[in-house]
Amino acid sequence: MCAMSMSQAQQITLTGLKEWLKKETDSLIEPMKNKGKSLLQETQQRLDDGIESNHKIFENSQREMKKNIPKTYRFSRNANKFAENLTKMMEAIKIPEQISYDSLQAFYNDLNRLITVTEQLRREAYPYITPYFIFDRRRLDATLKRLQDINNELGDFLTTKYSKAKTAEGASGMVDKLIDTLNHMSETETEREKVQQIEKSLQAKMQETQQKIAQVQTPAELTELLAAEKRIEELRENVKHNLRYLQKPFFKLQSRARSGDVVIPVDEVKKLSDYLSDPFEALANEEEGYPTLKSILKKLSEAINQKKLKLKSTRLRKAQEQIDSVLNKESLYTLRKDCIEARSQKNEMLNSSAMAALQNELKQLQNQLKELQKETEFIISRGKALENEHKKLIERIEIHRQELEKTAFQITNKNIQVVFT
Repeated sequence: MCAMSMSQAQQITLTGLKEWLKKETDSLIEPMKNKGKSLLQETQQRLDDGIESNHKIFENSQREMKKNIPKTYRFSRNANKFAENLTKMMEAIKIPEQISYDSLQAFYNDLNRLITVTEQLRREAYPYITPYFIFDRRRLDATLKRLQDINNELGDFLTTKYSKAKTAEGASGMVDKLIDTLNHMSETETEREKVQQIEKSLQAKMQETQQKIAQVQTPAELTELLAAEKRIEELRENVKHNLRYLQKPFFKLQSRARSGDVVIPVDEVKKLSDYLSDPFEALANEEEGYPTLKSILKKLSEAINQKKLKLKSTRLRKAQEQIDSVLNKESLYTLRKDCIEARSQKNEMLNSSAMAALQNELKQLQNQLKELQKETEFIISRGKALENEHKKLIERIEIHRQELEKTAFQITNKNIQVVFT
């Protein structure tokens, strides 16, 4: 039968599978439920007998306590407390309303715990009750023995006879799990579609924003401004390059000035800091002939000659060449002039009201594009996560389906194929 191909297997829809399983397994499950019900009824009778035996001990010990005889009072009190505690525990055991393997197993476990605790209570209490209430204790012991016997029978029944019916009952839960997984996959597919629509919408908005940015950047004024900004960046790199061998000496000179080893006026200390942070602006803000820079370089040269500032030989040689070039050869003259002109040209453009409006609009559009890109990245990431989840759910559904078909064969000896509608 196992070797039958799927084309020969009986096709059962998932929605009708529970009804089919019930019809096929009723003859297996119902006798087990009836037997379980019978065992439960008998167990309840044993519990009732135990509670009645406890009541006997409770009532007799209470009567004895009322006599207030010193010789028996303590024994009676112990018996009374023992019977009261045991009655509460037995009354707490509830017979399950629905008969199934799981409910019977849970009841069996509860009863096992009760029997274990009862035995412990007996061992602890009986030495303090003996030798009184002999007949009451024997009656209780007999009922507890019968309770143990019926619990053993219930345990054997669950272990040896209910196993196949248990599998049949579990099949119903497997159907529910498969339906839940299918519903989860359907929800995932719906969310995937929503995410895809959102991604398309964001892509369209990004494209529209990029087109607007291109349109804003088209006017000649903005083109000239961008050209001016590019020119300033080139000059910025040029100034940095022309002072590249002075960066390390400037740092050392600044440090010596702060420690007091080299005396430099406050305005020159500030200018030195400017040359370290933004050489372009520092040079562009110099007066004709860049006198402040030259003054700083002279103090740097003196500090080097006085051994107050040490450099490696290669660095020292290159720094001295650059110092000489600036002090004696006016190497920065043309560069300073270009920096001032480029900055002035940019400032003039920026002061234009039309340019300010264009820049403001461009900035807003660029910020808008940046936010759209963030949203798009997030939604793409969410889409990938949903795609992975969808694949896992498909695999899980197939595993559940195969397990269900295998279980159905085990309990009905019929080869079926579960189909989804």
